Amino acid sequence: MKSRFLKILVLLILPISLCSVTLDETLNTLSSISNSESVQFRWDPLFRDGVFNFGSHNGSFSVASREGETGFLIIDNRELFNVPMPYNNRGDLVFPEAFVSTLRDTFTRLHENDASGFRIAAIVIDPGHGGKDPGTMGNLSVNGRNTQIYEKDIVLRVGLALRNRLIETYPDKRILMTRDTDVYKTLDQRSEMANSVTVKDNESVIFISIHVNWGANPTARGYEVWHITSGQRRSLLDTSRHNYSPDIAAIINGMLEEEYTSESILLADNILSGFRQTFGSSVPSRGRKANDWFVVRNSRMPAVLVELGFISNREDALLMTGEEGLQRYTSSLYNGITNFIGIFER
Repeated sequence: MKSRFLKILVLLILPISLCSVTLDETLNTLSSISNSESVQFRWDPLFRDGVFNFGSHNGSFSVASREGETGFLIIDNRELFNVPMPYNNRGDLVFPEAFVSTLRDTFTRLHENDASGFRIAAIVIDPGHGGKDPGTMGNLSVNGRNTQIYEKDIVLRVGLALRNRLIETYPDKRILMTRDTDVYKTLDQRSEMANSVTVKDNESVIFISIHVNWGANPTARGYEVWHITSGQRRSLLDTSRHNYSPDIAAIINGMLEEEYTSESILLADNILSGFRQTFGSSVPSRGRKANDWFVVRNSRMPAVLVELGFISNREDALLMTGEEGLQRYTSSLYNGITNFIGIFER
């Protein structure tokens, strides 16, 4: 985990360079590092602070009052460089070449480290049911008007909203859905789609299946997250990519079972934290649970099944069908997934 305090990992004192370039030239230099990482820049003229964002990394600095002043370029709040600072030249920011080269070289190194480190390459969102399979059903009466509500519609709305937020946050990851319209997909088709995602050896996929609960007791309400049971035996090794002996294959498969179960539990805990962060005590948490649901059991990756709430409970049903509730459920899942990715990729 990152320290709360700045770690000075690198300290460079570079000679002042009289050569400077424009903002556009600086952005072009940084964009040439990678085709997959976006480069953004923003600065506050009032406080004279600026920051470059390169993918998940950032470089922050203060604008000098005149040409030739040095200061600190801070990368990711943990690397510190003493370099000539950008300055204002007749209303335009200009950037000393020593500043730009330091920023470029550091972002290049971090990008190369990212490429070789563990990362989540794809997120598969599975809105349950669909088409001829409505899932759980309920009746909701609002202002004397009765409305039939279906699980398949609720989870699709949440799934689409979640996909859109994740695409915006992770342009470098594949955000996939088992269905994005009201169509029927078998459980086998859902698992096969997730398992067919190809990744590199240092990459992983995560699978989130979204559902809605139902209970005979109308007072039952709240969210819960399920993962596979620890003792469940399953085949996780892709034999098409490896040709191990049966004994070695069994050992590696057992290691994968333990790894995916642990990561599924971590994913479930982070999603539960996301719900608590969004709803506080206004909606009860039913906690983390274990079961061998088909899509979770047959997905060769960290996988969870999320029950948003009870369609049979009026308070939950109102939340799950209202626009504000939709945004809150989406935020809960989004926060949990992004927190998990942050931990996994560190």
